[in-house]
Amino acid sequence: MTPLVLIPGYMLDDALWDGMLPFLPPELPLHFASLAEGDSIATMAHAVLATCPPQFTLLGFSMGGYVAREIVRIAPQRVQALALVATSSRADLPLQVEQRSKAARAAPLGSFRGLGRAAIAQSLHPDNAANEELVAQVRAMGERLGREVFMRQSLIVRGADTDRLSGIQCPTLVVAAAEDQLRSPAEARELADGIPGANLVTVPNAGHLIPLEQPQVLAAAIAVIFR
Repeated sequence: MTPLVLIPGYMLDDALWDGMLPFLPPELPLHFASLAEGDSIATMAHAVLATCPPQFTLLGFSMGGYVAREIVRIAPQRVQALALVATSSRADLPLQVEQRSKAARAAPLGSFRGLGRAAIAQSLHPDNAANEELVAQVRAMGERLGREVFMRQSLIVRGADTDRLSGIQCPTLVVAAAEDQLRSPAEARELADGIPGANLVTVPNAGHLIPLEQPQVLAAAIAVIFR
């Protein structure tokens, strides 16, 4: 079975996938990629690719979706299939760039405690915004990555690649959440429409953090990419 490479998103690590793992085939080889290195989407893609198996299927979540598409462009012959989860092909808005840059500059000295509650709550379904267990999980991932990674990732600007989507030729699945406050249904539709033959699945009762909020549903949705 072809290995599945899992790429997390902004200030997230391997723990993002913990809830999904019991629902994946036990014989499926897994490779956990990290976005702790690199100061651009391109450098992150090269760093991840350097650790990947010779052939693999690829799942990119949120910012990891931008990295995943760059990997497909760098090494199309190595990527057997692609899943893009809660992501977009649009460029960052100037306000988004400014807000993340301001957050990086304002990071307090001393012990880094991860992302703030307001930012985490916005990433969750409204019904989960006060879920202390989920909030603690997200905060712990950011805390493990640390201030240096927070500053580096916060300063990365995502450029648009909508006009290059047609070059992705591997089987592709786009997964969106019905109540994602960070990525709109229109952005998911743009990805699915732009990539030849791509399929779109919408996960109910989830916000942006689909792998944490609906891990079993996500595992079932992506099953088609590693069959």
